[in-house]
Amino acid sequence: MEQRRAPRYRMQLPLHIIQVGSEKVNRTEQTRDISSGGVCFLSSEQVEVGGRIEYLITLSGSNPPVRIRCLGKVLRSQQQGDDAPYEIAVTMERYQFMNPREDETLAAAS
Repeated sequence: MEQRRAPRYRMQLPLHIIQVGSEKVNRTEQTRDISSGGVCFLSSEQVEVGGRIEYLITLSGSNPPVRIRCLGKVLRSQQQGDDAPYEIAVTMERYQFMNPREDETLAAAS
């Protein structure tokens, strides 16, 4: 039986990767599930386990959109089959809600 510290919620939300390690990235993925401790998403590209990651999660159903900027660590990056996407699990060690002006500045810099 699987035991977790926080319950996971299956949610498909836009997830924008800003930085992996020291490399700036501009990639959009979609969450598979989310909890208070982290997020799991599917990706066509592998991400190095143990590396730092910065990402934005967009909560749906609001105008303007609510975005959460997160910093974490990659816990898992595995592929289930040759043509399958990578399943990436990352922590959510620090986060902050972005106001729309900060969000526009960040999007312009990416």
